[in-house]
Parts: sequence; C-alpha cells; structure tokens
Amino acid sequence: MTAVDATGARALGSPVRGGLRLAVYLLWTLLLVPVQALAVAVRSPLRFRIPRFYHRVCAAILGIGVVVRGERATDGPVLFVSNHSSYLDITVLGSVIPGSFVAKSEVAGWPFFGALAKLQQTVFVERKARSGVEKQRDELGARLDAGDSLILFPEGTSSDGNRTLPFKTALFAVAARRIGDRPLTVQPVSIAPTRLDGIPMGIAFRPCYAWYGDMDLAPHLWTVFTLGRMTVEVEFHPPVTIDGFSSRKALADHCQRAVARGVERAVSGKPPPPAAA
Repeated sequence: MTAVDATGARALGSPVRGGLRLAVYLLWTLLLVPVQALAVAVRSPLRFRIPRFYHRVCAAILGIGVVVRGERATDGPVLFVSNHSSYLDITVLGSVIPGSFVAKSEVAGWPFFGALAKLQQTVFVERKARSGVEKQRDELGARLDAGDSLILFPEGTSSDGNRTLPFKTALFAVAARRIGDRPLTVQPVSIAPTRLDGIPMGIAFRPCYAWYGDMDLAPHLWTVFTLGRMTVEVEFHPPVTIDGFSSRKALADHCQRAVARGVERAVSGKPPPPAAA
C-alpha cells in the first residue's frame, strides 16, 4: 500500500473495532478448527460444509458483504476459475462455493494460514515446476473424480484488483478430464471489491482489500480488521467445457476474457448484462 493509501486507510479505520474483530475471529477459528479436523479425519460429508459455514461467519466478522451475481454451477464436480487479488478472496469465495482451493505449495508452510488451508483440503501445487504438470493434473483429477469441486486462481499471483492478469494454461490440462461420460464443467468467476462503507472504493482504496507485490501481511491484515464495511461482488459466468474449444489455451483465454469483463463491470459500476432467455 502506498503512503497515501495507508494514511487514508488509517483515517477511516478504528483500532477498537479492529481489536474486537480480531478477538472474535480468533475465537471463532479456534472453535471450528477441532470440529473440521475431526470431520476430515473421519471423512465425514461435513468436511465440505463446515468450511463454507466458517467463511460465511468470517466474512460477517470482517464486515465483508458479498454480493453474488449469476448462478453457480451445481451439476457434478466443477472447476471454478477466478481472478485473485487478496487472501480475502479465500473467505469471499469460500463463503459461496462448496469446494477446495488450489494453492501454490508455499502456502502449506505458512504459519496459521497454512494449517487452515490443509483443513480445507487445499490441493497444493508447484506452479514453477513445468516437469510436474502431469503429476499435478493427476492430483487435481483424482479430487475431481472423487466428486470434489475445486477453485483455481490461474493468474498464478495476486493483482491490484483493478485488472485481470493473463491466465496460465498449465493447470487447465485437467479440464480435458471426463467425469463419467461427460466433460468436466469449468466455470469462470469474477471477484472484485467495490465499496467501502457504501462509497465506491476506487483505485486509491482498493489496496485496502488487495494484497499483492511486496506488501507485508500483518499490517495489511490489521487494516482490514479496522476498516468499516466492504462490499465485494462475485459474478458467476456461464459454465463451459473443453469440448467447445480447440485447445486448453483457447479455454483459458475464454475464461480470462469472461473474468476480466466481470471485474471491469464491477469496478466501473456498470450493471451486468441481462441473463439469456
């Protein structure tokens, strides 16, 4: 966050609110961790429902209002592909999608958040290891074959939230998988923070949500706890399958364009297009 943005965020934030939110967040997390750990250990169906409930409450604790547009695909396992600008995307998408995330392998070693990611049955991949593409494809495919929906951030890194970076095509190899006799459903999803206390967020304050570049995590997280209510828009775009495209690159490009248009609409305040009849 720049000096101007940080100063503005501090002016809007409340340390008292931040302390209360932090205490409630930690208490809520400590209460749910053993419950989810048990559900995962015994392979209870609740291991997929608890994270969504957990993230919904976390969003409320953090003052994040999630506005959903479009319809989430629900027929069979789905590969959701989304833009990525913050660790807060996990809470927002986790509150509306019953699925597991695909994350870079480094996340597994993060203190606290790495443990939470493992409890949500995150699939960890080595994004820079080109030689391991087939292994990663098989790992993702095994989860999809088991009926698990997955949430993928194909940009490979987080952005400033004002734009969508090109999608990397390597992990789209799993889209060629067939679930039974049908191709895997792939659904593009746009996510964008749009308002702070009801006021359009704009470029200056979007870094209050976005975490990217060389930002330090702890100060950014504290800013999030202290700020007022944020509105984040999630748009589900029409689902597709690899059968409609000539290659996985063509599929990745289509998803990137759909997501980019959704982000542009959200940050500019334009209404989404009417649903097809």
